[in-house]
Amino acid sequence: MSKKKANSNGIVYSTDPAFRAEEESTPEEALPPRQQKLKVRLDTRQRAGKAVTLVEGFVGPTEELELLGRQLKTHCGTGGSVKDGLIIIQGDQRDKMTQWLLAKGFSSTKRL
Repeated sequence: MSKKKANSNGIVYSTDPAFRAEEESTPEEALPPRQQKLKVRLDTRQRAGKAVTLVEGFVGPTEELELLGRQLKTHCGTGGSVKDGLIIIQGDQRDKMTQWLLAKGFSSTKRL
């Protein structure tokens, strides 16, 4: 089975001949770490009671976000993923992640 990439704005068909689908714009290059304002928080919603740590607020291309996610997973020694502009790390890793982000020069805030 093949997966089809869905249009993010939900438009399937338009009868307007002048209609142009808006492309989602992503920044071409990431902001320097000092200018990044990352938020680290714990989440258990929609996860059958399992805790995950979320990092949100990264500004930059998807490739760099995925690289940051891989580095955080390696540092914490757990699994995780990058979806919808969020880095999702399994377990309560807020302290480890905040210290690592600060050591790498990111500006981060820890929320509950």
